[in-house]
Amino acid sequence: MATRKLYAGAKLRETRQRLGLTQKDFASRLGVSLPYLNQMENNNRPLSTTVVLALAQEFGFDVTELSSGDAERLVSDMREALADPVFADDAPPLADLRLTASNAPALARAFIALHRAYRQTHERLASLDEALGREDARSPASPWDEVRDFFHYCDNYIDAVDHAAERFAEGGARGIESLALRRLEDLGIRVAEADTPTLRRFERASGTLTLSARAAPETRRFQLLLQLALLTQDPLLEATLDLARFQSEAARAIAKIGLANYFAGAALMPYGAFLATAQEVRHDLEVLALRFGASIEQVCHRLSTLQRPGAKGIPFFFVRVDQAGTITKRHSATRLQFARFGGACPLWNVHRAFETPGRFLRQLAETPDGVRYISLARDVSKPGGSFGAPVRRFAIALGCEVRHAGDLVYADDLDLSNARAFEPIGISCRICERAECHQRSVPPLERRLQVTPDERGVLPYRVG
Repeated sequence: MATRKLYAGAKLRETRQRLGLTQKDFASRLGVSLPYLNQMENNNRPLSTTVVLALAQEFGFDVTELSSGDAERLVSDMREALADPVFADDAPPLADLRLTASNAPALARAFIALHRAYRQTHERLASLDEALGREDARSPASPWDEVRDFFHYCDNYIDAVDHAAERFAEGGARGIESLALRRLEDLGIRVAEADTPTLRRFERASGTLTLSARAAPETRRFQLLLQLALLTQDPLLEATLDLARFQSEAARAIAKIGLANYFAGAALMPYGAFLATAQEVRHDLEVLALRFGASIEQVCHRLSTLQRPGAKGIPFFFVRVDQAGTITKRHSATRLQFARFGGACPLWNVHRAFETPGRFLRQLAETPDGVRYISLARDVSKPGGSFGAPVRRFAIALGCEVRHAGDLVYADDLDLSNARAFEPIGISCRICERAECHQRSVPPLERRLQVTPDERGVLPYRVG
């Protein structure tokens, strides 16, 4: 399969402006002519190998940032929005979407936000929500979606918070939990446990933090660090929120908890030490969980955040689904992007994890664009802690492009050279181009359908 040419004009122009260089000076240092640089910045020409090498040698630029991850995410999000039946047959070709994502990313994000607002309004109308008659009916975009998009477009990596957590963890020679308890004691806060389903409760008046005795040790440890972040890192969290410019107070409040969660995970699994250990044990999730006192889900989530400039880990995707197939957590540093609405592809191994509790399932998969992945899935059901208490059932999946398979212990003994070993998966049926998928729920948007009354195959139509 031919390698796709690298168009990164917006990133190139952004780099030049950050360095304070004119086009003439920048072209000279890159070893290209001024017209050629102008054409590259406007995406009329792809970046040449000479330019990529010059960026690394002259400016110490991390060339992996040129892989247009943001652009790929924008293209995926736009394609999903355009799969809405409201657009009928008017969806623009993929080439136009890529140009928009590369040359006008702000416009692409505005379109996605506009479609999200339309969808929410349409859903409120469809459900005959009584709130439509009140003033609060004209509410902004869902705070959850707004916060999810914030982390999504930050590559799930928050540099200032990550570094702060790593600095905090440096003082934990006797263990991160002991360090957190000492810090809370210094603040005059008493930590107690109680037989309660509430994971964490902080009473400011009495200065008491109560953790659930029913929760697993790694969960209590995480909640301890989360509360510590809320109490000691407030200026940093608020400054980060100011930069994000959320549209509602609800989104800001949700994001603050999200940032505190991020701090807790980064303190429990400090970036440098965690990355080095992950590479040493070839990303063995159980070994990582044991060494850092974390859960399998916490380890997977942390692996998906290792995108620090100059010290990046493997680009992983991470997703959590419930038994209905609804995605409840999602992030991807890879080209694989998940559906913003609805569930994941039914052919993906994450759905089968519920059938084999406590076991890791491996899958080699190929998306319609020809990119191949290795995916690992496991159930992470959460017991209620008492008889009769409801069990929260989830499954998670962690994966990366198959070119990184040698760095994963889970790839051992898999036949990566056998094309037939890779199962065909997609993102969403409406934008999946596979014509012969036996699990298809709705027709693909951009393909013509042929309906033959006298013939019925796996599907009641043929995809042309």
